[in-house]
Amino acid sequence: MNIVPMMRPRRLGKVNVPTVTLAHGGGGKAMKDLIDDVFVEAFDNATLAPLEDQARFDLADIAAHGDRLAFTTDSFVVDPLIFPGGDIGKLAVCGTVNDLAVGGARPLYLSCAVIIEEGVTIELLRQIARSMAETRAGQGCQIVTGDTKVVHKGACDKLFITTTGIGVIPDSRVLGAHLARPGDVVLVNGLLGDHGAAILGARGDMALETPIDSDCACLHELIEALLAASPNARTLRDATRGGLATVLNEIAAASEVTIEIDETHTPIREEVKGFCEILGLDPLYLANEGKIVAVVPADEAKAALAAMLAHPLGAGASAIGTVNEGEPGRVTMRTGFGGRRIVDMLVGEQLPRIC
Repeated sequence: MNIVPMMRPRRLGKVNVPTVTLAHGGGGKAMKDLIDDVFVEAFDNATLAPLEDQARFDLADIAAHGDRLAFTTDSFVVDPLIFPGGDIGKLAVCGTVNDLAVGGARPLYLSCAVIIEEGVTIELLRQIARSMAETRAGQGCQIVTGDTKVVHKGACDKLFITTTGIGVIPDSRVLGAHLARPGDVVLVNGLLGDHGAAILGARGDMALETPIDSDCACLHELIEALLAASPNARTLRDATRGGLATVLNEIAAASEVTIEIDETHTPIREEVKGFCEILGLDPLYLANEGKIVAVVPADEAKAALAAMLAHPLGAGASAIGTVNEGEPGRVTMRTGFGGRRIVDMLVGEQLPRIC
């Protein structure tokens, strides 16, 4: 085993100005102090501590979790940075953890790269970094490397974050959008569209008497429970940008099947339905940051749904539809009035800068 030698503890630098300046991206002492005071202070762990240009791992430790790696990356540009139920930091950790988990992987390591606009307050950066640290705590993964860049005022909108994740997929676990089969059942783990609604509310685009919180959450523990109950699950996807409708269209196209969902079984908050009607939006396309779409065999659907309902992040879970033979790639919905309508892939963007 490759053991990293014991390092002598060092004193972390401190930032003594209230806002970020271009000097904080210049590679000198100001940048070192910013990284130490904001990010190392929040993310501190043995793998990060050497502050080399890369994180280093023992392959034996990784292989103990499974026989395949999962690797993902995502960028986050949400506006506003802080919203009901979360912030850009929480969103970055949850989004990357979930992208690993829906492939059946157990998240292990994350990176964090930030692009910061000149003039952003140091306290805001600390708040976001603490949020990332708190979100990943207890999730079985660590933030082990990263990068910091500072750009001129006006060159970006306050703060952009890119996170990359590595996870390990246990032996024999196989999931994919191309694996859905006629007769399978489609499940979701709760109310849809809350994240999109939360962002709209935070921007002041609508006046809600009761603000809606984002559903932003790390879902890998829920997914582990689901896969234990349904070991032959076909497909898991997180319904982020493009919402439920886009995910179902991707699965239907990849598997060359049709999917039909039932409006009366598709859980959407009444407040979300109401403002979508007012603004001319379709809640099926609203983004989620704590919802998965699962396609499971019919004979495992009852157990899978029960496992989701037993978890706090699946309390509103529902079986919303079925996979059928028919025109490949078509998704339809049985409406509450007894008719059917086609649910197409989202064209364009209903709500930009939501994640």
